[in-house]
Amino acid sequence: MPQALPDDVLSAAQSGDAEAFSQIYYTLAPGVSGYLKARGMEDAEGSAQEVFLTVFSRIGTVRGGYQGLRTFAFSVAHARYVDEVRKRARQPYVSEYDPETDARTSDSAETVALEALGGSTVEEKLRELPPDQREVLLLRIVADLSLEQVAEIMGKSTGSIKQLQRRGLLKLKTLVERKEALV
Repeated sequence: MPQALPDDVLSAAQSGDAEAFSQIYYTLAPGVSGYLKARGMEDAEGSAQEVFLTVFSRIGTVRGGYQGLRTFAFSVAHARYVDEVRKRARQPYVSEYDPETDARTSDSAETVALEALGGSTVEEKLRELPPDQREVLLLRIVADLSLEQVAEIMGKSTGSIKQLQRRGLLKLKTLVERKEALV
């Protein structure tokens, strides 16, 4: 346990003596930091420094010599701890997203169309699409190119590539659903 300071150090600090502030900090800081760390504060050192900013800004109001100063410092530390606990209680619990457990997802038109093609060849269904839609789907899905890359290759805008892709996937889905209805 750190050695107690003489009561005249508090008086010197109250009159603005920089050395007295240093003595107070080096005497009380390890205990305050240890208290905050033991209470589970994430940044115990940073919180201890905030405690001393408060203590030093209000040092003129401290009474009772060294023991009064020590009591005041630990009451400020406790208040910081309580504030931290309240802050944590108000924050929502954040959990990592796991797509495997998310029941809200549904398969895309692309996935549905490609999965349903099991009995027939992809080439047969793709031949039924207009040439631009077929080309976009082949470049996007088979070649795994980005929208921008496909737009550059085909000499079209990114927006038109998005539309061609959407229409092609919807047409494939319709073709597959029609096939399933006949079966």
